[in-house]
Amino acid sequence: MKAIAATKIFDELPATDAVLSRRVTVLGSTGSIGVNTLDVIAHVRKLHGPDALPIVALTAGENVKTLIEQARVMKPRLAVIGNPALLDELRDGLSGTGVDVAAGRAAVIEAAARPSDFVMVAIMGAAAIEPALAAVRRGVVVALANKECVVAAGAVFRDAMERSGAQVLPVDSEHNAIFQVLGSGDASEAELVTITASGGPFREWTLERMKAATVEEAVAHPNWAMGRKISLDSATLMNKGLELIEAHFLFALPPDKLGVVVHPQSIVHCLVSYEDGTTMAHLSAPDMRTPIAHALGWPRRIPSPSRRLDLATLGSLVFQAPAHDRFPALNLAIDSMRSGGLAPTVLNAANEIAVQAFLDRRIGFLDISHVVGRTLERDFGSNGPAGDLDCVLGCDARARVLAEEICQQVRG
Repeated sequence: MKAIAATKIFDELPATDAVLSRRVTVLGSTGSIGVNTLDVIAHVRKLHGPDALPIVALTAGENVKTLIEQARVMKPRLAVIGNPALLDELRDGLSGTGVDVAAGRAAVIEAAARPSDFVMVAIMGAAAIEPALAAVRRGVVVALANKECVVAAGAVFRDAMERSGAQVLPVDSEHNAIFQVLGSGDASEAELVTITASGGPFREWTLERMKAATVEEAVAHPNWAMGRKISLDSATLMNKGLELIEAHFLFALPPDKLGVVVHPQSIVHCLVSYEDGTTMAHLSAPDMRTPIAHALGWPRRIPSPSRRLDLATLGSLVFQAPAHDRFPALNLAIDSMRSGGLAPTVLNAANEIAVQAFLDRRIGFLDISHVVGRTLERDFGSNGPAGDLDCVLGCDARARVLAEEICQQVRG
């Protein structure tokens, strides 16, 4: 299996001016990753002038007010809102600015396909698959802050990248850390790659206590400021399972070379152990602007407003084995990674449905992994080959229908 993460080695690094002149598209600009991306760009512009990292397009799903504010400040050529019903509000809000506007799913995909040099994929969930693929097919630098599209359609992404020559950079803190530690992304000499998990808000909770967990408790991540879906995935440890699958595809790592360790401080993001006994770690403060800046500047470094690390103040670092018995979602993800084929597609689809059901207060916290597990038990080709995009999207749709049926049974 070939890696998805960029492996290009430069004979000569591009000049800093060339990096700063990259035309940027941000898909999902109003979410936490999108907001942090624009924060990094604003910081770079303060230091290097208003023309640095010019923005081609910004897209959002429903948050039209924030999109209008962003477009007025960052001055993209195009602003797209996913919900067509919000087009008039977007048009009125950007009247007189010279920013083109559009709306709808097709418009988001078209924005990803527009000429630019760098695309940040910050759309949440499997909804990112088609826009991300549109960017990859152009053969440009694509920064992935979305793990679900690789989990659900990793083989499709790998094939598209090989055809286009796109450079795919991971932005998740753990995968960006692996990318940096491995250097070129070649994992052939690594004996074990370990990603860290904070353990989430329920790290020390009993199953009985988790059974009664509220939405507010579950999305209150102790270290990271993130959206509700990813915060909830962190509470179940599904997030770490999805990250294992993502690492499997991004770096062509076999499952037996991947591991997880709980690290409550979220300072060490990965550890790579080599066959000579060396273990190398990547450390940074828990601030997503650090990996975002790395991706924006790659293969150079650009300034970031992110927090700096002070180990003396921190004092100590703690590591623990994950509690597989209390967090079965992690086991489900590991089993899906080992099964391969479309099993990760089913896992991701069922998890998105179950997470939303919990956020809607229709099922309990412990029901999330139950719904995912029962969906995976159904044999509808989930262990077959990943095939093409239509195959992946069809499997995703069928798994969502089944997961919703199981949610209703749980509620009943």
